Amino acid sequence: MFEPSKSAARAEVVEPLAAARIVAREIAELVRTKRASGTHAVLGLATGKTPIGVYRELVRLHREEGLSFAGVRTFNLDEYVGLEPADPRSFRAWMQREFFAHVDLDPRDAHVPNGLGDPAALETEARRYARAIADAGGIDYQLLGLGLDGHIAFNEPGSARDSRMRIVELAPSTRRAAAESFGGLEHVPTHGLSLGVADILEARSIRLLAFGGAKRAILERALSGPIGSDVPATFLREHADVRWLVDAAAAAQSR
Repeated sequence: MFEPSKSAARAEVVEPLAAARIVAREIAELVRTKRASGTHAVLGLATGKTPIGVYRELVRLHREEGLSFAGVRTFNLDEYVGLEPADPRSFRAWMQREFFAHVDLDPRDAHVPNGLGDPAALETEARRYARAIADAGGIDYQLLGLGLDGHIAFNEPGSARDSRMRIVELAPSTRRAAAESFGGLEHVPTHGLSLGVADILEARSIRLLAFGGAKRAILERALSGPIGSDVPATFLREHADVRWLVDAAAAAQSR
């Protein structure tokens, strides 16, 4: 058990379905408020099992309550290096399956980093992607999950507070977590293209979701341990508008 730091945070304990509804309703309110004011919402999106309930709830709101995503801009956090966008294991394909294909979001407004190319091309893509976010007005609302090693996006342990979008070598634990999806560890990409910690902290609002007992220990460190690059998620405690929405299994040691 870590000694809480002076800036320790508290999590909100809710069931995953309730958390998904909370986040989806906040996004819906943001989208409608921005549209009413004549502007557009800019959403920062994540992939994986943790946020999938949010996307399902947003699709339901679109179909049953008329929530329109026309004019909304979305930017995903990261992508694997070396995967074609059409590869079913890519984050672009995942987003298409789980969300983009089911709402009226203009495909030109749905942004996912391009992980193809040599290192020079990837560095160019990182700069282009960062400019695109800035040109859109910055991220209004960033959705995050929590990695087993405390990573946010692909910001693995060792990522600095001032890190920006870049090529990242994936930690062994991150690759192991993805092994089933790729049919074995040997098929998991070794690198990703990811927004940096500083990019994430520039979002106006941040919502982190963490579910299950496997996240228990790292959530404790993220909420109460020393703020630093050993657990990149600890940097979120410096943000003025962040909510940690976790289930009872993940929160068992985080009270």
